[in-house]
Amino acid sequence: MPGPEPSPGGDRLARRLGTGDAVMIGLGSMIGAGVFAAFGPAARAAGTGLLIGLVIAAVIAYCNAAASAQLAAVHPTSGGTYIYGRERLGHWWGFTAGWGFVVGKTASCAAMALTFAVYAVPGPWWAQRAAAVAAVLGLAALNYHGVTKTALLTRVLVATSLTALAVVVAGITAGGHAGAAHLDGWRAGGAYGVLQSAGLLFFAFAGYARIATMGEEVRDPRRTIPRAIPIALFITVAVYLTVGVAALLAAGPDRLAASTAPLTTAVEAAGAGALAPVVRVGAALAALGALLALIAGIGRTTLAMARHRDLPGALAAVHPRHRVPHRAEIVLAIVVSALVATVDLRGVIGFSSFGVLVYYAIANASAFTQPAPDRRWPRGLNLLGLAGCLTLVAALPWQSVLAGTVMFAIGLTGRYLVLRRRVPPAASAAR
Repeated sequence: MPGPEPSPGGDRLARRLGTGDAVMIGLGSMIGAGVFAAFGPAARAAGTGLLIGLVIAAVIAYCNAAASAQLAAVHPTSGGTYIYGRERLGHWWGFTAGWGFVVGKTASCAAMALTFAVYAVPGPWWAQRAAAVAAVLGLAALNYHGVTKTALLTRVLVATSLTALAVVVAGITAGGHAGAAHLDGWRAGGAYGVLQSAGLLFFAFAGYARIATMGEEVRDPRRTIPRAIPIALFITVAVYLTVGVAALLAAGPDRLAASTAPLTTAVEAAGAGALAPVVRVGAALAALGALLALIAGIGRTTLAMARHRDLPGALAAVHPRHRVPHRAEIVLAIVVSALVATVDLRGVIGFSSFGVLVYYAIANASAFTQPAPDRRWPRGLNLLGLAGCLTLVAALPWQSVLAGTVMFAIGLTGRYLVLRRRVPPAASAAR
C-alpha cells in the first residue's frame, strides 16, 4: 500500500519539478564527485583495475536505481529510503537508512565544498577553507529561497561542467602523449583492491537518490521518478567511463593515485597543460552543482525524519512562503561549515560510501518485499543490489568501516534511549 502523504496543510511541499528538472538535479548530484574527487583513491586501491571497479559500481548503482524508482513510484513523498524502510520493513530499518543517508551525505557535502575550494582557490589552506564555507552558506541560502531556483541553477552548472569535461577529453586525445602503455599498472590488492575501488567510486553514483528524496516536489511522481533516475544514471556512467579511460591513458594509475587533482594531472601529462584552467573551472562548477543538490536532498530526508520524531520536531518546519524545510537546511549549513574546517577531502569519501551503501542495501531489501502489482523490475535485481552493497561495504578501507560502524552505533543507541524515555519499554521494542 502507498505510504501516507503529508497533510494538505501548511507543512506540505509544492510539486514544481518536471522530468527534465529531476534529471538535472540527479546529474548535478553525480557529475563532479567521481570525476574530480574519487579517481585518485580508486587508483591507489586498484591501479588500472579501477575501470573494472567503475563498472561494478555502475551495475550496483543501476540495481539501486531500479529499487529506488520502484519504491518512489508507490511512496511519492520526501524522505527516500527512510520512508520506504519504515513502510516495507519497519521503523528501525527506516531509521537506519535515514541515519546513514543524513550522516553519509553530510560528509559528502563537506567533500564537495572542499573539492570546489581546492580547484577554485589555489592559495593557502585557510583561504580554501574560507571559500568552502562561503560556498556552503551561499548555496544553502539559495535552497532557502525555493526549489525552482535550485533546479534552474543546477541546469546551468551541469551544462557548464559537461562542456568542460568534453573539452578536457578532447584535449587529452589531441595532446599526443596519451597511450595504452600507461594502462599497465595493476595494484597488488587483486580482487579486493578492485572491490575497494568500486566502493570508493560508488560515492560518485549516489546522486540519483536526490530525485527520490524530492518525491514530494515532483509533478506526477509515479511517472516522472522512474524515468528520471535511470536517465540521469546512464548519462553519468557514460561520462565517467569516457573521462576515466582518457585520464588513465594520459597519466597512468600511479600519477592519478598520487594526485589531489587527478584531471589536472591527466591533461598536463597528455601535453595539454593549457587546458588546466578549464579543468579547474569545470571541477569547481561540478562540485557546486553536487553540493547544491546534496543540500536539498539532505534537507528533505531530515524533514521526513523530523515529521516522524526520529529527529527533533523543530526540523519539520516548512517555510510558509518558500515552501522548503528551512530549519533543516540552516542546521545542515552550520554542521557542514564546521566540518570543512576540520576534515580531509579523501578521508570522507570512504565514510560517505559506507553510509550510502547501507542506505541502498535497505532500499533493495524494501523493494524485494513489494507485491507484484507494484513491481517494475524482477526481484533478482533487488537481491543483486543488496548483495553488492554489502560486499562493497566490507571492502572499504578499514578506517571507513570503523568510523561508519561507530556512527551507526551512536545513532541507533540514541534512538533507543529516546524511545525508552518517550514510551514504555514494550512499546519501544515494538517500534
